[in-house]
Amino acid sequence: MAALAYDAYRESVAGRADVADSPALLSYYAELEALATGALWTVANKIEPWQPQTSSVPVLWRYRDLHAHVLRSVELVTPQKAGRRVIYLNNPGRQDVAAAVGWLYSGLQVMRPGEAASAHAHSASALRFIMEGSGAYTVVDGHKMTLGVNDFVLTPSGTWHEHGVSEDGSTCIWQDGLDIPLINALEAGFYVVHPDLKQAVTHPVNDTSALWGGVALRPQVSTWSESYSPLFKYEWAPTYDALVRLSKVSEGSPFDGTLMHYVNPVTGGPVMPTIGASMQLLRPGEHTLAHRHTGSYLYQVAKGRGFSVVNGQRFDWQERDIFCVPSWMFHEHANTSTTDDACLFCFSDLPVMKSLGLYREEALSDSAGRQTVTPA
Repeated sequence: MAALAYDAYRESVAGRADVADSPALLSYYAELEALATGALWTVANKIEPWQPQTSSVPVLWRYRDLHAHVLRSVELVTPQKAGRRVIYLNNPGRQDVAAAVGWLYSGLQVMRPGEAASAHAHSASALRFIMEGSGAYTVVDGHKMTLGVNDFVLTPSGTWHEHGVSEDGSTCIWQDGLDIPLINALEAGFYVVHPDLKQAVTHPVNDTSALWGGVALRPQVSTWSESYSPLFKYEWAPTYDALVRLSKVSEGSPFDGTLMHYVNPVTGGPVMPTIGASMQLLRPGEHTLAHRHTGSYLYQVAKGRGFSVVNGQRFDWQERDIFCVPSWMFHEHANTSTTDDACLFCFSDLPVMKSLGLYREEALSDSAGRQTVTPA
């Protein structure tokens, strides 16, 4: 049996660990291991890399490839047996934690007219982005919201929530996004099923939109003190309208086009402490410059078609496709239409990066700010 090497991560760089194995050191390391300890210099360069080292890889999940498989699950399991009838996105580099990218989970949930999923609550923060169908609804802590295509809805940490589709609706599919891998990594996850499996609707339908959905308006009477947004539903029509109006008066970002963040109307900050979300518009023919930043990002195409280059790989996308950008990977986006705009919804762990002081961003300095595409 080959002897275990402890100097695999040594680097011949001043200020970095550069200790070669020797018989005396190997004996010493074995003694330390017997005491459940170890010498830092054997792992220092591994656990403190020069820059972020992600195990996630860029992936494009094409909706046309997944659609039939998502619908097939309807015939195989019920919401009652499955809890949530979801096909989750499994990044090849994160299969051990069932993550779509980094510490973020995502899946496609499907429900038929008249179906309802039971109410539960958990430590993980969650969101839904409606992909197709009509009649969907979500109930969060007694607030019921009706949902349409491209609407974005929150089910924050610790809130009772349930979903369903009305009898007069059509089969609905939406993307679920949660921070389950992060919560589990922090060993802070709790889960509880509602004792009645269903919560009472204790507020008028769509009341959060009426109370908090005014543009640049804040209600005078409010006792809201939670860390997450009281506006549980962010509708597509006003979001798109705001992007279009902004694109006409501003050049936007060279890296993201016209981008707007969904915000907590009380604080102006992210919608939830651990998950942020945004919508961006790419004008006809627009091709952004490449940059990279810390944090993990999951995009869904809300409108149009185009491509993104992530870490040198080109991914061509169209409406409802989903793709990820792992932490510290260069990425750029392009709208291939010369007549219509394209819109990308995105959710990320940006609030975590910023609240911990870990956010860092860097533009690609060579090749005129565009990546060289690696042949597939």
